Formats: sequence, structure tokens, C-alpha cells
Amino acid sequence: MLSLISEPRAKSRLFSVCHKRQCLHQNRCNCACTGELKQPFKDELPTRQAQLSTLQDTEEFDVLVVGGGATGSGCALDAVTRNLKTALVERNDFSSGTSSRSTKLIHGGVRYLQKAIMKLDYEQYMMVKEALHERSNLLDIAPHLSAPLPIMLPVYKWWQLPYYWAGIKMYDLVAGGQCLKSSYVLSKNKALELFPMLKKDKLVGAIVYYDGQHNDARMNLAIALTAARHGAAIANYTEVVHLLKKTDAGTGKEKVCGARCRDVITGNEFDVRAKCVINATGPFTDSLRKMDDGKNTNICQPSAGVHIVIPGYYSPDNMGLLDPATSDGRVIFFLPWEKMTIAGTTDTPTDITAHPIPREEDINFILNEVRNYLSPDVEVRRGDVLAAWSGIRPLVTDPNSKDTQSICRNHIVNVSDSGLVTIAGGKWTTYRSMAEETLDAAVAAHRLGGGPSKTVGLVLEGGQDWSPTLYIRLVQDYGLENEVAQHLAATYGGKAFDVAKMARVTGKRWPIVGNRLVSEFPYIESLSQDA
Repeated sequence: MLSLISEPRAKSRLFSVCHKRQCLHQNRCNCACTGELKQPFKDELPTRQAQLSTLQDTEEFDVLVVGGGATGSGCALDAVTRNLKTALVERNDFSSGTSSRSTKLIHGGVRYLQKAIMKLDYEQYMMVKEALHERSNLLDIAPHLSAPLPIMLPVYKWWQLPYYWAGIKMYDLVAGGQCLKSSYVLSKNKALELFPMLKKDKLVGAIVYYDGQHNDARMNLAIALTAARHGAAIANYTEVVHLLKKTDAGTGKEKVCGARCRDVITGNEFDVRAKCVINATGPFTDSLRKMDDGKNTNICQPSAGVHIVIPGYYSPDNMGLLDPATSDGRVIFFLPWEKMTIAGTTDTPTDITAHPIPREEDINFILNEVRNYLSPDVEVRRGDVLAAWSGIRPLVTDPNSKDTQSICRNHIVNVSDSGLVTIAGGKWTTYRSMAEETLDAAVAAHRLGGGPSKTVGLVLEGGQDWSPTLYIRLVQDYGLENEVAQHLAATYGGKAFDVAKMARVTGKRWPIVGNRLVSEFPYIESLSQDA
């Protein structure tokens, strides 16, 4: 991926936030609260070839992470900032799987809180509390890629208004000081003013609450690049052929000591040796576990989550909508995204594949739910679906269970007899805490040392010099169109200037630089060089 390969044209400062003192430190946090980061900090990112050379030439890493999704990249960042010699390999591209096929929400899980209250389930309650903490942290460490989003919950029965209001207020209370903004009630007229396409018949009013929204694919890449910036050797299109093992002198048992890897682009194979191997392969978790021991039973049950993209007129520009009780008991979101509307998701058992295809029945299910909430004046057509994707959730489950909708989205960390550390399950919002728990287990099992996790408050790639008005400097200093400048600032953050420097002169009076690849979208030719 060229965004990792290309070298920035200008060096920039990287700041990390010290979470206990709320201070900023150039290059690395050296406070007593986190400990000094001794890994070499890289002002320029190594090329992919340089990273491959490091993987091959290093005698032994402390940690080898398999999987370049959000969780795997989070594990690599957590490990390298503990001063552990860290490697990561991903057989496809970073965030090419489930991590880029989400609803693009950073949320605590309103529906999980409902289950926790109704069933007096303390585990579900703690999962919501943890997710709300992680939501706050993620919004802080990547402000260019994330933002609070108001979400409307329409109410069509009088008795539901106090019921939903109490639940949403409880959501605010659990968040405590990390509550984004206080929820509020809307009258019928105000709800229709904000969301004019809503079905008017029997509408009582609406409740608005706040969660976070983020660019999931870029967020994943920012985590991986931050790990590389701190010294981790990471490489995409590098697959694990088999695990390496050696006999432990003390116990006589075989222990995992690395992996045989293949460069998917060239076909070259090489060994990467490590004291600890972490399995963070998402839906493919059981494949690597069986590579470790063919007798291992499955611990993940895959579930397909389908989303569709429909025209932007299906939702307001700055507000989403939640359908809390679909025809089959699921939850559906309608969210504004890139001038379009995302609708989803579904939750059905599926087979594991690298390129899942949305089923027609799932697309039609979402369209029917859209129809149920919109005015009869709005004709919802199959032809309005501009795109669709399916992501495979690696739900942790009993292999005998068939109902994926009732499965808890929590995660497990497992250390096998041979020392393979597996992180399975979980969700996007809690990637960081999952990574911390995984590294804690890895450090304990393999006696790696390195100290505690330092990733709370650690600002991600692009977030260091970002501000809400950064795009104005891009317009003024480089002569970019306003829409293009906003897109660069929201995608690259403080690194947007490096991309702007690569933009070609248009030959026009305005914009001065930045030839669009397609006139309707803010993508310019320098983005194709970077990505």
C-alpha cells in the first residue's frame, strides 16, 4: 500500500497525549505516568521493501502479530509502545476485511445497555461502560477521522417515549463525564423539521442521543502507521504459510516461535522468529489456531453484517436515525456518510470468505426497513442502492449455538499450550482495550517485560497538528478547492500538507492545484499516488 511506502516530503512533529497529565510531549511521552518510549521514532516511514528486509534480517522479535485489521494493528501499537520489538504481517491490505466494512460508528452499544438492564446482566453493563470509555478516547486521539453524531430515535407510541427516554438517559449516565452531549426530546413538528422524510402517521416525537462516527478504513491505517512510526516492522500482502515451533528445553513441549511468511507480491518466502505470536485474524481466527493444533475446535461463529449505500436525500446531512426494533428484532441505522446515506446492518450466520458478497435478501430486508420509517411520498427503490458490502463479524460463541443475534459481542484472549496468543471477538470501538488485554496476557505468558500499556491518549497518525480550520490553510497556501481541502484534512489530518505538495498544477485560474479524478468527488490525482 503506497500510503505506507511513500516517503513524506516534509518532516513533521508527532505529539502524543499524556493521559494522566493532559500535556503534550514532542515525539514521545516521557512522563512517569507512562514510562519512556525507547523504540526509535521514525520521522519518515520506511518503504514496504525496507520493512520486509527488517522482518527477514531481525534475529528475533518480541512479538509477531498476524492480522492487520483494527485489533491486530492495535496490538502492534500497544506492543511497540511498551518497548517490545514488534512485527506485524497482513496477507491482504490493512483494513481490507471486517474493519473497513462496519457501520462506521464509535459507540457504546445502546442495545447492549437495554439487554443489561432487562436481564440484569452485569457483564453486558461493563461492556457498555468500557466501550463508552474507549469511544471518548478514540474521538480524542483521532479528531480528524472521527466526530460526534446526533442520532434520532423516532417514537410512534406514547408509552414508548418515557421508556426510550429513560434508556437513553441511562446511556448518558453510564458515560458520565465522557458523555459527548446530553440527549434530548423533540416534538413531532421539530422531528419532522429535522428529518422531513420521516413517516408522519402516528409519530409522537423523537429522542436524540449522541455517539461517534469515524472513517473506519483510515482509522485502521492510522493505527498501523502510528505503530510503524514508533518502530514496528509491518508489512501488508505478507501471509503466514505455517507456524514455526521449537522444543522447550524445560518442558519438552513444542512452542510457537515464529512464522514462515510469504510475500504475496513476489512469492518470496522467509521466516520471522518471535518470542510470542499473536493471532488477530478476525473471522480467520480458527484457521490459525488449527495451524497451531489441528485438534482445536472453533471458538468463533461468523455472522454477516450487510450495509447498503443509498442517495443522500434519504437522511439529513448531519443526523442519523435508529430503528430500535425492526420486523425481526434487530437494530437498523440510517447514517449520513460522504454526502450519501448508509443503512444497515443485518446479522445472519455466514460462511467465512475473504470477499463476502451481500445477499439479495439482506439488501431487500434493509430496504423494507427504510420503507417502514419513511413517508409514503418517498418511493424506496432497489435501483437506489448505489453500493453494498458485507462484513464478517467474528463472534465468540459456543460452537453448538445457531442464533448469532443473541451472542454477546465481547471478546476472549486465549493462550494455547504451545504459546499462541489469540484475541477473538469484540468490536471496533474497543480495539484499544482489547489490544491492551492481549498484550498483558502475552507479556505474562512469555515473560516479555516492557511495562504497562501506554496507548490511552496516544494520538494517532495525522491527529497531531489537526484543527477544525486546517482545511482553510490548504485553500490559502496551496490553492485547493474548498471541498478538496476539507476532504484532505478529514482524511490525512496534519499529513494533508504532504499530499497537497504532490498535487499537480491545474493550469486554471482556480483551483490552482488539484485535478479531480472524477468531477463529482473530491479525490485528486495526488491521492492515487499516495494510495
